Amino acid sequence: MKAGIKKLSIVLAMAVCLTLTGCEAVGEYIDEAMSIAGFKDEDEHDPIVIEKDNDSAVSPVIVLNTDDPAVISVSDNAALEQVEAEVPVEEEIYDDVNKIYSVHAASADEMTLGFAGDICFHDAYSNMNALRERSGGIYDCILPGVMEGIKGVDIFMVNNEFPYSNRGTPTADKQYAFRSKPENVNILHEMGVDIVGLANNHAYDHGPDALIDTFDILNEAKIPFVGAGKNIDEACKPAYFKINGKTISFTAATQIERVANPDTKEATADSPGVLRTLDATRYVKVIEEAAANSDFCVAFVHWGSENTDLVEDSQRALAKKYAEAGADLIVGAHPHCLQGLDYVDGMPVIYSLGNFWFNSKTVDTGYLKVTLNTDCSIKSLQFVPCVQENCKTRLAEGEKREWILNYMQGISNYAVIDTDGYITQSSENHNTQNGQNTSPSKKVEEPAAPETPAATEPPAEPLP
Repeated sequence: MKAGIKKLSIVLAMAVCLTLTGCEAVGEYIDEAMSIAGFKDEDEHDPIVIEKDNDSAVSPVIVLNTDDPAVISVSDNAALEQVEAEVPVEEEIYDDVNKIYSVHAASADEMTLGFAGDICFHDAYSNMNALRERSGGIYDCILPGVMEGIKGVDIFMVNNEFPYSNRGTPTADKQYAFRSKPENVNILHEMGVDIVGLANNHAYDHGPDALIDTFDILNEAKIPFVGAGKNIDEACKPAYFKINGKTISFTAATQIERVANPDTKEATADSPGVLRTLDATRYVKVIEEAAANSDFCVAFVHWGSENTDLVEDSQRALAKKYAEAGADLIVGAHPHCLQGLDYVDGMPVIYSLGNFWFNSKTVDTGYLKVTLNTDCSIKSLQFVPCVQENCKTRLAEGEKREWILNYMQGISNYAVIDTDGYITQSSENHNTQNGQNTSPSKKVEEPAAPETPAATEPPAEPLP
């Protein structure tokens, strides 16, 4: 969450207050404001001037004019609209009961959202061993080019594929049962994560106690979450972010596991769990509520099958229902590999962003950057190709970057992705898979291991 505009506004406000009282220290605050705004001593700009309207009989407001020389004038409330247009300042909000939050945008002219796929902080996995061993911690695991991109957006969201807890019992007979120490939640802050999705098939891996701990730990760390709760009402509750005078809503649900009695329990009136969308009825109502109360609505959904880039008919059917309910963007997870792009009823769908930082396997991945205009219409969609390798996630470069973009085009339907990763709608179906799983991450048949590893200590190099 970006604080630059807020800091500039505070410094300018101090300068105005000192001007009104005749204090000579006002110059120091003007210099600091110029520094924050990016003006250097050698820049050829006239100094900032503060003007006072002595005829104003009402409470003053601050007006920032961007023309040279930069002028901060003290005038009457008629200028309030100009203040809001030039330097929008949101009230600080963090309401984890009603799930309402505030974000200070980096720009008054647009808003940016970022999305990545699956992350796993399970303490027994090789990626967490690497994080503990490397001097730079997560900064030696999410490399600078990627970190700069994901921390540069106003709101960044990932799929949190595990609980945070020291309690609970691993789900019986489940091959991989994840859990992460509570203190690992700080890694989310280091990555610039602003919200996580918990609607997935590993949030409940250590039962209800560990899931409840997860809610409490995320709330204490001030990391909003969606898609799970201490009861079904909480699990259904959208998260609302106030930004640049607009409201952006986030919702999440899981289609996995696709059985009547799954290991990952759905929340009930009096028990914790996730929000399921195998039957879309309940989640459709959640999207309808979120869309009615926001200017832009995100559906973050766990669906499909693992290790295949083939999008299933069930995913397409669900996407259409979500679009009809009012979603403005669908971002998918669960397959652990990339899946294609599409537009459904004019709404963009990213079926799977794959594993973002999950284990030591070498896999193609990436993150999505969404830029919104001031009216919350989509200005641009950009897929940024990355590679997870040796417990590191880095930007894809050169021929590898070109290969990933071409691959994404070949598995996409009514969408075009250009050489810079920008995505636009197309009237032509560009998919060339011909019903074949073309993912480099597809499973290959392997000889059975002599022993099945314990659920609490999976192998360092697991299949996703």
